[in-house]
Amino acid sequence: MKRVKLKVMGISYSQTQSGAYTLILIEENGERRIPIIIGGFEAQAIVIKLENLDPPRPLTHDLFKKFADEFNISVIEVMIYKLEEGVFFSKLVCNNGEKEYSIDSRTSDAVAIALRFSCPIFITEEILKKAGITVNPTDNEISPVNEVENFFESEKAKYDTYSDEELYKMIDEAIKTEDYERAAAVRDEIEKRKKKK
Repeated sequence: MKRVKLKVMGISYSQTQSGAYTLILIEENGERRIPIIIGGFEAQAIVIKLENLDPPRPLTHDLFKKFADEFNISVIEVMIYKLEEGVFFSKLVCNNGEKEYSIDSRTSDAVAIALRFSCPIFITEEILKKAGITVNPTDNEISPVNEVENFFESEKAKYDTYSDEELYKMIDEAIKTEDYERAAAVRDEIEKRKKKK
């Protein structure tokens, strides 16, 4: 089974599913791309790592990394090994210094963890042939940096229709539930309004 190494190209908004995002993986030495529909939480976890942001409280994937580090477990690689009815199946290949383990994972979580462990992501050639798309150089390129910025801009844009009173309630609720990214987006909207006054 031939394996192909992938890298994370960026995150884009899903054109097909509302509230979802598309994770774009690209083969390391080629032009084929793999679009994978993922949820908002996973998109946020990937974007935070791509941008090297440090959330005030550890996200689930950061917690996984700290836990693994404490017990001397390393993630050696991520392998996307199956595609069934549009769903990608992945596994984390881990090592504790004595034995190698394979752990089943959703692909979005596997990629978020791979970024935290700086480990390679692989896919089988068969899946890449089946699900990969090739973008012509003349087509609009997806820039990871622009897509990451657009991700945060869109989060901020969600709040521009709310009243000031509603925004203050939202920020309080976001802080209570430790949703700091949402709190930051709401705070930015409040600051933007203050500057306009």
